[in-house]
Amino acid sequence: MTFQAPLPGLFAPVNVETPDHSPAQNMAATPKQIAYAQSIAAKAGLPAPAALFHNRSDLSAWIDRYKPKPVTGRFSNYPSSKQVAFAERIARLKRAQVPPECFKDKSLMARWIDGNKPK
Repeated sequence: MTFQAPLPGLFAPVNVETPDHSPAQNMAATPKQIAYAQSIAAKAGLPAPAALFHNRSDLSAWIDRYKPKPVTGRFSNYPSSKQVAFAERIARLKRAQVPPECFKDKSLMARWIDGNKPK
């Protein structure tokens, strides 16, 4: 009796010599990707990379290079003013208070908002 694998070629050796061509290399950029790139270009005062709109991976690399960097520094972990205002509005509706520790950490504030926002 012989064993026949249900998927022929499953355990066949892989040819490492051939380059891996992912389908994303040849695909056109998505409309959302193009809109995001145009907004980055407008905010940075750069020309929109129209030549890159035909290649998704190249446009993605351009976006990664020029997108705004996350804020770092002493107050980077504090919640935004919009987040605080939204939390205070929820607290007024629920006749409760936002815990003081939430004002020092944006992730705590986000969790408090998610747990208390009206359905």
